[in-house]
Amino acid sequence: MTYKARDYLRACLLSLTENTHIDYEVVVVDNGSKDGTCEMLVREFPEVHLIENERNEGYTRAMNQALKSGQGRYLLQLNPDTLILPGALDELVRFMDENLRTGICGPKVLNIDHSLQKSCRRGESTPWAVITYFSGLAALFPRSKCFAQYHMSYMDEDTIHPVAGVSGSCMLIRRALVEQIGYLDERFFAYQEDADYCYRARQAGWQVIYNPRAKIIHFGGQGGSGVEPLRSKIEWHRSYFLYYRKNLAGNYPFLFNGLYYIAMFIKLGLTVVITLLKNQIQRRRRSI
Repeated sequence: MTYKARDYLRACLLSLTENTHIDYEVVVVDNGSKDGTCEMLVREFPEVHLIENERNEGYTRAMNQALKSGQGRYLLQLNPDTLILPGALDELVRFMDENLRTGICGPKVLNIDHSLQKSCRRGESTPWAVITYFSGLAALFPRSKCFAQYHMSYMDEDTIHPVAGVSGSCMLIRRALVEQIGYLDERFFAYQEDADYCYRARQAGWQVIYNPRAKIIHFGGQGGSGVEPLRSKIEWHRSYFLYYRKNLAGNYPFLFNGLYYIAMFIKLGLTVVITLLKNQIQRRRRSI
């Protein structure tokens, strides 16, 4: 799925071609980018199966369009602002072939400076995990299983291990899993669709695995979220609310949930205010 990320998509496809040796097909769904993405694909990558949407249908719906078009025994959810490093997808497929109870496998996702992008392996986003993360306790005690549950920083980032969720920026899915639980939940416009899918996989008895032997680079914030930053932040909060209400709220008493929803709303309000202020400051600087 791509939205106004033409140049990143080109680089992504080139890295895929150069660094992958298994047989694969590529499906790209363009969400009405109108930035020359479709023309670039037709001209430079005629082998790509292109699906054009007239408007921005959201990340999840567009990704489902691509996944439903795939014919392989595995389906790969991949963001356009990524670079596939040598042998990454070959390693993910090899691991899945050898570990038949693994329904989803994700690579080690790196930032531009090759540091770990922490969201590529996650514990369950329970209220405690979220509170300790946003309060800074996880950063203060990164080796603590009590405080660092959200990004699992107490685990060695270079060892293969089961996780609650991997990053949707690159997520290999077994077709047998799709046949059992279906596709991504399109109630998530964007964000948390990967966490929800990993949750559903685990509930169905499949393993979700982080495999650092496979590595990719994810620029992050390019295309959709970078083009519409305020909407991006609103959608993240809305998606987490939906995820919590759908999958976790039943584990907590009614009163706690009410207070937690209020806390979510307050955090969203603060985030919107801060984002608007930052945008205003940036506009003033550009006008000087």
